[in-house]
Amino acid sequence: MNRKTFILWSVLILSGSPFLSTMLAAQQVSYRSVTPDALRESDASAAIQFKILVDAANLGSEETRIAELTFPVGYAGPTHTHDAIEIFYVLSGRFGHAVNGVDGFLEPGDIGIVRPGDTILHSVIGDEPAVVLTIWLPGGAAAPFHNPS
Repeated sequence: MNRKTFILWSVLILSGSPFLSTMLAAQQVSYRSVTPDALRESDASAAIQFKILVDAANLGSEETRIAELTFPVGYAGPTHTHDAIEIFYVLSGRFGHAVNGVDGFLEPGDIGIVRPGDTILHSVIGDEPAVVLTIWLPGGAAAPFHNPS
């Protein structure tokens, strides 16, 4: 998926587009627009702040989960894997993005992709938090800390 396609789908999903609603209705999926009741956030004590924008609560199924994650200055997470595709779009800050032992970083406007089974390590580089739009495919495979109770 190229950057323009990624952004187009993200805008369609986040805007509650009539096109997307029509397409989902044709598939017999119950869709609910993102409202303050549907938008879920982490508590203030969490290491990574997150806002769940799209998941089963408003999409009606687990095909995807989209969240805005805010990683604090100095964050250096544990090495981990997922059994899903994980896509990152950096909104602000510098996001350390090491995949399978290859160090890299993403800046605003950059996209990073992780495949199932890849070993990944996230960090924040610099003196500004990293704010990252993150998409998991399928959504049910997102890390446990992304499942607020």
